[in-house]
Amino acid sequence: MYKSVIRPCLFMLEAEQAHELTLRAVEWTQRLPPALWLLGLGARAPEVLSAEVMGLKFRSPVGVAAGLDKNGVGVPFWRTLGFGFSELGTVTPRAQKGNERPRLFRVVEEQAVVNRLGFNNEGVEKLVQRLQRLHARWRQNFPVGVNIGKNRDVPVEKAVNDYLHGLRLAAEHGDYITVNISSPNTPGLRNLQQGGLLDELLAGVSEERKRQETRLGRAVPVALKVAPDLDEKEVDRVAASALEHGVSALICTNTTTSRTPLSEKYADGGLSGRPLFPLSTRVLRGFHQRLRGRIPLIGVGGVSSGAQAYAKIRAGASLVQIYTGMIYEGPFLARRINQDLAALLQKDGLKSIGEAVGADVA
Repeated sequence: MYKSVIRPCLFMLEAEQAHELTLRAVEWTQRLPPALWLLGLGARAPEVLSAEVMGLKFRSPVGVAAGLDKNGVGVPFWRTLGFGFSELGTVTPRAQKGNERPRLFRVVEEQAVVNRLGFNNEGVEKLVQRLQRLHARWRQNFPVGVNIGKNRDVPVEKAVNDYLHGLRLAAEHGDYITVNISSPNTPGLRNLQQGGLLDELLAGVSEERKRQETRLGRAVPVALKVAPDLDEKEVDRVAASALEHGVSALICTNTTTSRTPLSEKYADGGLSGRPLFPLSTRVLRGFHQRLRGRIPLIGVGGVSSGAQAYAKIRAGASLVQIYTGMIYEGPFLARRINQDLAALLQKDGLKSIGEAVGADVA
């Protein structure tokens, strides 16, 4: 029904309008418990898919990637659909409108999207307030991450203060925090992946994390989200810095600034979806080769099937995330991926998802 009826209707709208309409439908559905109950029938992930990563328990390795639910309006909905976790954001210290519209474009022939949104969000305080109001049952065995960034008007050299502010506010209510330094839509942001700037940022984050752990009496996992356009030397540097500063996980990857022939007419922004899969998986595999399990990896980029999710896992990912795949495949994609993953594990004679992590990396 999604591909034959709903998707054609949504694709008649401008891409960001369709996204906004979808989130309004999500909020409306959450007000009707019977609707959530019906959506959740058969969505429970097979037990073989459960995992523990960053000290957190996941009922499924398939999560919602940051960007889909920037302001945290749909946590119960994502849980109901069969996801194992959700990452909200990116949020910044202050609310901001982002770049001028139009800023979201479909490349239908390649099942891809180009976005140049620019961290449009309502601010970290608004997100935290929503998490405070969320009933505890929706958080049970369903980790919720908060992806934090810097405001556009803050110089890169002073960005650490924005990240520390986001961490300080979100630590109590997010199960993990993601430091996003890899979006191509905030000028200069990707420079934070380089040398001294990265070390300065991660050192500051590490100190603030310790303060929050003392205050809260529990560990606060902090993940780092990297770009798919890193070369081998850059992967080496990021891996070394992540190890030095005790990063809890690496998320591989954000969108790419590279272009396919069909997407090159969109000069600015990040490309996601099917063309991103090989690039993001290459970087994922590179980090696994260097880290060998010392830091868990989360694979994201171009996943729209169980086979692709399994390829990410065998390349080194302990968890995977999806976003663009849902635009083309529909809301029950996570449920199908869960079923396919369980079948693939059985086919390979594996008893847990952890046994498959990095199986294809020499």
